[in-house]
Amino acid sequence: MRRLLIQRLVSAVFVMLIASFLSFLLLFYAPGNPAETIIRQQSGLDPTYAEIELFMKRHDLNRPFLVQCLQWLYLLTHGKLGVSLRTGEPVLEEFTARFGATFQLAVAAMALSVIIGLPIGVFAATKPNSLFDHIIRVVSLAGVSIPEFWLGLMLMLCFSLALGWLPCFGHGTVRHLVLPMITLAVGITASLMRFVRTSMLEVLNLDYIKTAKAKGLREVVIVWKHALKNALIPVVTILGTQVGHLLAGAVIVETVFSWPGIGKFFVDSIYARDYPVIQGFVLIIAAIYVLVNLLVDILYVYLDPRVRYEGRS
Repeated sequence: MRRLLIQRLVSAVFVMLIASFLSFLLLFYAPGNPAETIIRQQSGLDPTYAEIELFMKRHDLNRPFLVQCLQWLYLLTHGKLGVSLRTGEPVLEEFTARFGATFQLAVAAMALSVIIGLPIGVFAATKPNSLFDHIIRVVSLAGVSIPEFWLGLMLMLCFSLALGWLPCFGHGTVRHLVLPMITLAVGITASLMRFVRTSMLEVLNLDYIKTAKAKGLREVVIVWKHALKNALIPVVTILGTQVGHLLAGAVIVETVFSWPGIGKFFVDSIYARDYPVIQGFVLIIAAIYVLVNLLVDILYVYLDPRVRYEGRS
Protein backbone atom coordinates (compact mmCIF):
# COMPACT_ATOMS: atom_id res chain seq x y z
CA MET A 1 0.00 0.00 0.00
CA ARG A 2 2.84 2.39 0.76
CA ARG A 3 4.34 1.73 -2.65
CA LEU A 4 0.97 2.47 -4.27
CA LEU A 5 0.70 5.78 -2.44
CA ILE A 6 4.17 6.88 -3.50
CA GLN A 7 3.59 5.92 -7.13
CA ARG A 8 0.25 7.70 -7.26
CA LEU A 9 1.59 10.86 -5.64
CA VAL A 10 4.50 11.02 -8.06
CA SER A 11 2.27 10.45 -11.08
CA ALA A 12 -0.22 12.98 -9.72
CA VAL A 13 2.37 15.75 -9.96
CA PHE A 14 2.98 15.04 -13.65
CA VAL A 15 -0.75 14.71 -14.41
CA MET A 16 -1.56 18.06 -12.80
CA LEU A 17 1.32 19.90 -14.49
CA ILE A 18 0.55 18.44 -17.94
CA ALA A 19 -3.16 19.26 -17.61
CA SER A 20 -2.40 22.87 -16.64
CA PHE A 21 0.19 23.22 -19.39
CA LEU A 22 -2.15 21.94 -22.12
CA SER A 23 -5.03 24.14 -21.00
CA PHE A 24 -2.81 27.22 -21.05
CA LEU A 25 -1.33 26.22 -24.41
CA LEU A 26 -4.74 25.93 -26.07
CA LEU A 27 -5.91 29.27 -24.72
CA PHE A 28 -2.66 31.09 -25.46
CA TYR A 29 -2.78 30.25 -29.17
CA ALA A 30 -6.55 30.61 -29.51
CA PRO A 31 -7.82 33.66 -31.41
CA GLY A 32 -8.59 36.75 -29.35
CA ASN A 33 -6.93 38.90 -26.73
CA PRO A 34 -7.60 38.53 -22.99
CA ALA A 35 -6.83 42.20 -22.36
CA GLU A 36 -9.45 43.33 -24.87
CA THR A 37 -12.06 40.93 -23.47
CA ILE A 38 -11.51 41.81 -19.81
CA ILE A 39 -11.36 45.57 -20.35
CA ARG A 40 -14.59 45.45 -22.36
CA GLN A 41 -16.29 43.44 -19.59
CA GLN A 42 -15.16 45.83 -16.88
CA SER A 43 -15.81 49.14 -18.65
CA GLY A 44 -18.52 48.23 -21.13
CA LEU A 45 -16.59 50.09 -23.85
CA ASP A 46 -14.24 49.02 -26.60
CA PRO A 47 -10.65 49.49 -25.33
CA THR A 48 -8.11 51.55 -27.17
CA TYR A 49 -4.81 50.17 -28.41
CA ALA A 50 -2.95 52.02 -25.62
CA GLU A 51 -5.21 50.50 -22.94
CA ILE A 52 -4.67 47.01 -24.33
CA GLU A 53 -0.89 47.47 -24.41
CA LEU A 54 -0.85 48.81 -20.84
CA PHE A 55 -2.93 45.89 -19.58
CA MET A 56 -0.73 43.35 -21.35
CA LYS A 57 2.44 44.91 -19.98
CA ARG A 58 1.08 45.23 -16.43
CA HIS A 59 0.20 41.50 -16.29
CA ASP A 60 3.22 40.24 -18.31
CA LEU A 61 0.93 38.93 -21.06
CA ASN A 62 3.18 40.29 -23.80
CA ARG A 63 5.95 37.84 -22.93
CA PRO A 64 6.57 34.59 -24.87
CA PHE A 65 4.64 31.46 -24.05
CA LEU A 66 7.53 29.56 -22.43
CA VAL A 67 8.50 32.56 -20.30
CA GLN A 68 4.97 32.81 -18.93
CA CYS A 69 4.98 29.07 -18.20
CA LEU A 70 8.24 29.35 -16.28
CA GLN A 71 6.89 32.31 -14.33
CA TRP A 72 3.85 30.25 -13.34
CA LEU A 73 6.02 27.29 -12.30
CA TYR A 74 8.12 29.64 -10.19
CA LEU A 75 4.98 30.87 -8.41
CA LEU A 76 3.81 27.28 -7.98
CA THR A 77 7.04 26.30 -6.19
CA HIS A 78 6.31 29.10 -3.70
CA GLY A 79 2.78 27.86 -3.06
CA LYS A 80 1.05 30.48 -5.22
CA LEU A 81 -1.21 30.14 -8.25
CA GLY A 82 -1.03 33.71 -9.49
CA VAL A 83 -3.60 36.52 -9.50
CA SER A 84 -6.85 36.66 -11.45
CA LEU A 85 -6.76 39.09 -14.36
CA ARG A 86 -10.44 39.93 -13.87
CA THR A 87 -10.77 40.37 -10.11
CA GLY A 88 -7.18 41.07 -9.06
CA GLU A 89 -7.49 38.50 -6.25
CA PRO A 90 -5.19 35.49 -5.72
CA VAL A 91 -6.42 32.43 -7.60
CA LEU A 92 -6.26 30.20 -4.52
CA GLU A 93 -8.47 32.62 -2.58
CA GLU A 94 -10.95 32.73 -5.46
CA PHE A 95 -11.09 28.93 -5.43
CA THR A 96 -11.52 28.54 -1.67
CA ALA A 97 -14.18 31.27 -1.60
CA ARG A 98 -16.32 29.33 -4.08
CA PHE A 99 -15.46 25.73 -3.23
CA GLY A 100 -17.86 25.69 -0.28
CA ALA A 101 -20.87 26.24 -2.54
CA THR A 102 -19.72 23.53 -4.96
CA PHE A 103 -18.98 21.13 -2.09
CA GLN A 104 -22.45 21.73 -0.62
CA LEU A 105 -24.11 21.02 -3.96
CA ALA A 106 -21.93 17.97 -4.63
CA VAL A 107 -22.52 16.36 -1.22
CA ALA A 108 -26.28 16.95 -1.41
CA ALA A 109 -26.53 15.50 -4.93
CA MET A 110 -24.37 12.48 -4.09
CA ALA A 111 -26.29 11.76 -0.87
CA LEU A 112 -29.60 11.93 -2.71
CA SER A 113 -28.28 9.64 -5.45
CA VAL A 114 -27.04 7.00 -3.00
CA ILE A 115 -30.21 7.11 -0.88
CA ILE A 116 -32.41 6.58 -3.95
CA GLY A 117 -30.22 4.68 -6.42
CA LEU A 118 -28.63 2.05 -4.17
CA PRO A 119 -31.77 0.43 -2.67
CA ILE A 120 -33.70 0.62 -5.94
CA GLY A 121 -30.84 -1.05 -7.83
CA VAL A 122 -30.60 -3.80 -5.22
CA PHE A 123 -34.36 -4.42 -5.22
CA ALA A 124 -34.45 -4.53 -9.03
CA ALA A 125 -31.70 -7.18 -9.00
CA THR A 126 -33.67 -9.35 -6.59
CA LYS A 127 -36.68 -9.26 -8.95
CA PRO A 128 -35.09 -9.78 -12.40
CA ASN A 129 -37.33 -9.48 -15.47
CA SER A 130 -40.27 -8.38 -13.33
CA LEU A 131 -42.44 -5.36 -14.13
CA PHE A 132 -40.56 -3.30 -11.55
CA ASP A 133 -37.22 -4.33 -13.08
CA HIS A 134 -38.34 -3.30 -16.58
CA ILE A 135 -39.59 0.07 -15.30
CA ILE A 136 -36.30 0.73 -13.48
CA ARG A 137 -34.27 -0.07 -16.58
CA VAL A 138 -36.34 2.32 -18.69
CA VAL A 139 -36.18 5.05 -16.03
CA SER A 140 -32.42 4.67 -15.57
CA LEU A 141 -31.83 4.82 -19.32
CA ALA A 142 -33.92 7.97 -19.55
CA GLY A 143 -32.08 9.52 -16.59
CA VAL A 144 -28.70 8.92 -18.18
CA SER A 145 -29.85 10.27 -21.55
CA ILE A 146 -31.45 13.53 -20.38
CA PRO A 147 -29.04 16.49 -20.72
CA GLU A 148 -28.50 18.36 -17.47
CA PHE A 149 -29.04 21.81 -18.98
CA TRP A 150 -32.41 20.75 -20.46
CA LEU A 151 -33.53 19.13 -17.21
CA GLY A 152 -32.55 22.20 -15.22
CA LEU A 153 -34.52 24.49 -17.53
CA MET A 154 -37.58 22.22 -17.37
CA LEU A 155 -37.46 22.18 -13.57
CA MET A 156 -37.24 25.97 -13.58
CA LEU A 157 -40.27 26.28 -15.86
CA CYS A 158 -42.31 23.85 -13.78
CA PHE A 159 -41.44 24.54 -10.14
CA SER A 160 -40.30 28.16 -10.32
CA LEU A 161 -42.17 29.95 -13.09
CA ALA A 162 -45.39 27.89 -13.26
CA LEU A 163 -45.90 26.84 -9.63
CA GLY A 164 -43.69 29.38 -7.84
CA TRP A 165 -42.58 26.85 -5.24
CA LEU A 166 -38.82 27.20 -5.54
CA PRO A 167 -36.43 29.98 -6.62
CA CYS A 168 -34.67 29.82 -9.98
CA PHE A 169 -31.38 31.38 -8.97
CA GLY A 170 -29.40 32.25 -5.89
CA HIS A 171 -27.69 30.54 -2.99
CA GLY A 172 -27.99 30.51 0.77
CA THR A 173 -31.09 28.52 1.75
CA VAL A 174 -32.30 24.96 1.36
CA ARG A 175 -34.95 26.12 -1.13
CA HIS A 176 -32.20 27.44 -3.41
CA LEU A 177 -30.44 24.06 -3.22
CA VAL A 178 -33.35 21.83 -4.25
CA LEU A 179 -33.50 22.38 -8.02
CA PRO A 180 -29.75 22.25 -8.77
CA MET A 181 -29.39 19.26 -6.44
CA ILE A 182 -32.12 17.32 -8.26
CA THR A 183 -30.74 18.29 -11.67
CA LEU A 184 -27.30 17.06 -10.72
CA ALA A 185 -28.53 13.93 -8.95
CA VAL A 186 -30.76 12.54 -11.72
CA GLY A 187 -27.94 11.34 -13.98
CA ILE A 188 -25.87 9.99 -11.08
CA THR A 189 -28.88 8.16 -9.62
CA ALA A 190 -29.68 6.58 -12.97
CA SER A 191 -26.09 5.39 -13.47
CA LEU A 192 -25.94 4.09 -9.91
CA MET A 193 -29.15 2.09 -10.29
CA ARG A 194 -27.91 0.45 -13.49
CA PHE A 195 -24.51 -0.50 -12.08
CA VAL A 196 -25.88 -1.72 -8.75
CA ARG A 197 -28.46 -3.87 -10.54
CA THR A 198 -25.88 -5.37 -12.94
CA SER A 199 -23.32 -6.01 -10.22
CA MET A 200 -25.88 -7.54 -7.86
CA LEU A 201 -27.19 -9.88 -10.59
CA GLU A 202 -23.67 -11.24 -11.10
CA VAL A 203 -23.08 -11.75 -7.37
CA LEU A 204 -26.48 -13.32 -6.69
CA ASN A 205 -25.68 -16.09 -9.19
CA LEU A 206 -22.42 -17.07 -7.49
CA ASP A 207 -22.05 -20.39 -5.68
CA TYR A 208 -21.62 -18.99 -2.18
CA ILE A 209 -24.97 -17.20 -2.46
CA LYS A 210 -26.65 -20.45 -3.54
CA THR A 211 -25.00 -22.17 -0.57
CA ALA A 212 -26.29 -19.50 1.80
CA LYS A 213 -29.82 -19.98 0.42
CA ALA A 214 -29.50 -23.76 0.82
CA LYS A 215 -28.53 -23.26 4.48
CA GLY A 216 -31.77 -21.40 5.07
CA LEU A 217 -30.46 -17.88 5.61
CA ARG A 218 -33.04 -15.16 5.22
CA GLU A 219 -33.06 -13.38 1.88
CA VAL A 220 -32.60 -10.00 3.56
CA VAL A 221 -29.38 -11.18 5.21
CA ILE A 222 -28.10 -12.76 2.00
CA VAL A 223 -28.77 -9.70 -0.12
CA TRP A 224 -27.74 -6.86 2.19
CA LYS A 225 -24.96 -8.52 4.19
CA HIS A 226 -23.27 -11.03 1.87
CA ALA A 227 -24.09 -10.06 -1.71
CA LEU A 228 -24.05 -6.27 -1.51
CA LYS A 229 -20.52 -6.00 -0.10
CA ASN A 230 -19.03 -7.97 -2.99
CA ALA A 231 -21.17 -6.11 -5.50
CA LEU A 232 -19.94 -2.72 -4.32
CA ILE A 233 -16.46 -2.88 -5.91
CA PRO A 234 -17.50 -1.79 -9.45
CA VAL A 235 -20.07 0.54 -7.89
CA VAL A 236 -17.37 2.27 -5.85
CA THR A 237 -15.47 2.93 -9.07
CA ILE A 238 -18.47 4.71 -10.57
CA LEU A 239 -19.08 6.69 -7.39
CA GLY A 240 -15.41 7.67 -7.27
CA THR A 241 -15.47 9.15 -10.75
CA GLN A 242 -18.76 10.90 -10.02
CA VAL A 243 -17.42 12.39 -6.78
CA GLY A 244 -14.44 13.72 -8.67
CA HIS A 245 -16.74 15.24 -11.27
CA LEU A 246 -18.98 16.82 -8.64
CA LEU A 247 -16.20 18.26 -6.50
CA ALA A 248 -14.43 19.58 -9.57
CA GLY A 249 -17.49 21.66 -10.26
CA ALA A 250 -20.80 20.82 -11.89
CA VAL A 251 -20.17 23.40 -14.60
CA ILE A 252 -23.46 23.09 -16.48
CA VAL A 253 -25.71 23.02 -13.42
CA GLU A 254 -23.92 25.90 -11.73
CA THR A 255 -24.15 27.97 -14.91
CA VAL A 256 -27.86 27.25 -15.45
CA PHE A 257 -28.84 28.08 -11.87
CA SER A 258 -26.20 30.82 -11.36
CA TRP A 259 -24.84 28.80 -8.44
CA PRO A 260 -21.79 30.67 -7.05
CA GLY A 261 -19.40 27.70 -7.20
CA ILE A 262 -16.10 27.01 -8.87
CA GLY A 263 -17.78 25.68 -12.01
CA LYS A 264 -19.54 28.93 -12.91
CA PHE A 265 -16.47 31.02 -12.06
CA PHE A 266 -14.35 28.70 -14.21
CA VAL A 267 -16.68 29.13 -17.19
CA ASP A 268 -16.63 32.92 -16.78
CA SER A 269 -12.83 32.81 -16.64
CA ILE A 270 -12.68 30.80 -19.87
CA TYR A 271 -14.85 33.36 -21.66
CA ALA A 272 -12.56 36.13 -20.39
CA ARG A 273 -9.42 34.06 -21.05
CA ASP A 274 -8.25 34.62 -17.49
CA TYR A 275 -5.06 32.53 -17.78
CA PRO A 276 -4.04 32.35 -14.09
CA VAL A 277 -7.51 31.22 -13.00
CA ILE A 278 -7.73 28.59 -15.73
CA GLN A 279 -4.27 27.18 -14.96
CA GLY A 280 -4.85 27.19 -11.22
CA PHE A 281 -8.32 25.66 -11.36
CA VAL A 282 -7.24 22.93 -13.78
CA LEU A 283 -4.36 22.09 -11.44
CA ILE A 284 -6.65 21.85 -8.40
CA ILE A 285 -9.33 19.92 -10.30
CA ALA A 286 -6.72 17.41 -11.50
CA ALA A 287 -5.53 17.03 -7.90
CA ILE A 288 -9.09 16.32 -6.77
CA TYR A 289 -9.53 13.62 -9.41
CA VAL A 290 -6.24 11.96 -8.49
CA LEU A 291 -7.03 12.06 -4.77
CA VAL A 292 -10.50 10.61 -5.23
CA ASN A 293 -9.20 7.77 -7.42
CA LEU A 294 -6.51 7.03 -4.84
CA LEU A 295 -9.13 6.83 -2.08
CA VAL A 296 -11.18 4.47 -4.26
CA ASP A 297 -8.18 2.16 -4.70
CA ILE A 298 -7.60 2.14 -0.94
CA LEU A 299 -11.27 1.38 -0.33
CA TYR A 300 -10.99 -1.67 -2.60
CA VAL A 301 -8.76 -3.38 -0.05
CA TYR A 302 -11.37 -3.03 2.69
CA LEU A 303 -14.24 -4.15 0.47
CA ASP A 304 -12.39 -7.17 -0.90
CA PRO A 305 -9.40 -8.57 1.06
CA ARG A 306 -8.34 -10.48 -2.07
CA VAL A 307 -7.31 -7.18 -3.70
CA ARG A 308 -3.60 -6.47 -3.16
CA TYR A 309 -1.37 -3.86 -4.72
CA GLU A 310 2.00 -5.25 -3.68
CA GLY A 311 3.68 -8.52 -4.57
CA ARG A 312 2.29 -11.30 -6.71
CA SER A 313 -1.26 -12.44 -6.39
